[in-house]
Amino acid sequence: MDYNSKRKKLRLPEYGRHIQMMVDHCVSIEDKEERTRCAHSIIGNMGNMFPHLRDVNDFKHKLWDHLAIMSDFKLDIDTPFEMPEAKSLNERPKKLAYNNQRIKYRHYGRTIEKMIDKAAEMEEGELKQHLIMLIANNMKKSLLTWNKDFPGDERVFSDMIEMSGNRLVINEDIKIPVQRESNYPNHNTANQNASNQSGYNQNRGKKKRNYKRHDDHKN
Repeated sequence: MDYNSKRKKLRLPEYGRHIQMMVDHCVSIEDKEERTRCAHSIIGNMGNMFPHLRDVNDFKHKLWDHLAIMSDFKLDIDTPFEMPEAKSLNERPKKLAYNNQRIKYRHYGRTIEKMIDKAAEMEEGELKQHLIMLIANNMKKSLLTWNKDFPGDERVFSDMIEMSGNRLVINEDIKIPVQRESNYPNHNTANQNASNQSGYNQNRGKKKRNYKRHDDHKN
């Protein structure tokens, strides 16, 4: 008996032993043109194992990379993509540079901090005031998300001045426009919708009873 435990270890077991045997045969072909045709046939069989992905261009590139791995990077053929090298297989990715800078008010986020810094660097004028109001509007939405008892516009402007390092000068008489969020409908609208739905259900019930009386009258 020929057991799999005694056979050659598969480099990519997800493709099975038959595909690996085809790859080994392809490597042994001496003529480059015939070897290339054989490789394209193997790629077609590998793609048939994943029919929902075989026509995706990135997936085809991945198949050719897998073919190179299964051949132990010994295939000398003409490919539509650049074949990877053996050293790239075990190459470690570069470490990501993490930003450890602390956020003073996390509920506002780092983007708001950057926008406030940008507003503080701008020259006084209508454009700067417009940006300040946009920032304040977003800060107000963040406060409403985490605190339903909104402390008021003064809290927003106070936080904005503090986050800018007292570089922003905001007039005391300005107010942040009130914008009703679709996620928080008012009770009157909800009650009106419920009332409309109730009336609709009652009318449907009346129509059904009228239809029944009409059928009884015909009988």
